[in-house]
Amino acid sequence: MLYDQNPDPKQDENSSSGDSFSFLKETIKPKPVSREKIFMQLLRMAIYGVIIGMFACCSFFALKPWAEETFREDPQKVTIPEDAEDGAAAEADEQAAQEDARAPVLDVASYQAMMESLSATAEKAGKGVVSVHAGSADGSDDWMGTGSSDPGVTGIIAADNGQELLILADNSVCKDADTWEIVLADGSRCAAALKVQDQNRKLAVFSIVRSIVLEETWGKIQVADLGNSNIIGKGDPVIALGNLFGYDNGLGYGVVSSTALSTTFSDGDCRVISTDIPLEVDGSGILLNQDGAVIGIVRQGIGPETEEGGISVTANALAISDMKSTMELLLNGEKVPYAGIYGVTVTAAAAQEQGLPEGLYITAVDADSPAMAAGIQNGDVIREVDGKPISGFAAYEKAMLECQPGKEIGITGQRRGAAGYVDIQFTLTVGSWE
Repeated sequence: MLYDQNPDPKQDENSSSGDSFSFLKETIKPKPVSREKIFMQLLRMAIYGVIIGMFACCSFFALKPWAEETFREDPQKVTIPEDAEDGAAAEADEQAAQEDARAPVLDVASYQAMMESLSATAEKAGKGVVSVHAGSADGSDDWMGTGSSDPGVTGIIAADNGQELLILADNSVCKDADTWEIVLADGSRCAAALKVQDQNRKLAVFSIVRSIVLEETWGKIQVADLGNSNIIGKGDPVIALGNLFGYDNGLGYGVVSSTALSTTFSDGDCRVISTDIPLEVDGSGILLNQDGAVIGIVRQGIGPETEEGGISVTANALAISDMKSTMELLLNGEKVPYAGIYGVTVTAAAAQEQGLPEGLYITAVDADSPAMAAGIQNGDVIREVDGKPISGFAAYEKAMLECQPGKEIGITGQRRGAAGYVDIQFTLTVGSWE
């Protein structure tokens, strides 16, 4: 067979170009979306959302106590500024009186207006007044009206540190109690914890966690305004609130009958504001000035003695300005320094007349107190405490309140010997009486 050894290349090209191929093109159309499918997808998403939300809520509530304990901010420090002394205040009052020399004409209408004004002031100030009741851990004490005779004590909302409401009250409610409940101004009741107390001055601070206070209650309560008791004088009008007459929310009006008295305790004293307002035997309350500011804490047994030797039953109060340094310590949860010393001031005149050194003359020392352990005795005269000069009882109290419980301090004094007074040094470990 013969083959063409030189084929025509053009013929091959023509033959190959003559072949043709066809391709199938497939178009995929989306399936029609029905309303049922849309509904089912939305339902699935909603169910997934609910499940995720439930897990998130459970995790939040499970971790909330731990988070609050771990990441909570420190409570704000409570500070109470010192009040002006009565001399400076009296000058300001005298100047104001000279500027308004015209005395108003008093009649029935003005008297009624005055009483309405006092009533409105008392109502507003009452938002800061509370009643503190003791209870037992098993809840067996029912003072709500089913047989308990616990009248409770009146207190004030003294501060808000951002985490707790801090309640100041007489510590008589602490005796034989391990739980407490506080009735706020709107009648709501909150469980409270004892933060700290001072057995020496008979004061206690209770705390209410802010988160347990009802939302609607916040607009009906307030932190009490602390006034200046140094400017209160005989004849000034005053308002008393609290358990004055054997029941809560009592209200009384009166005048200051005396500011000359004082009550003494270890390492200090406090002026007493005496009034003509009646007081039940077991009564307690808060004394306000005519502006509604707290000027005293009503306490039993600090008034003038009667002819029979007892204590007159009127609303007499511890002057708030004399208690502010102690209150600041307690409201910050700190212990109040305690040494156990009673004394009187030896003035320059008394020192010259009696031949005594100036300073604090010791009249008594508490048994088993830090002062007794340090060797301090009746008749000693204290001249210096922890490097601070002591001119009298007020200076001694101020110096002691600046000391730290548990710390050793040096006390310089003088003691009478055969040849007169001689210097003596003491080392005292500051205590606290809780």
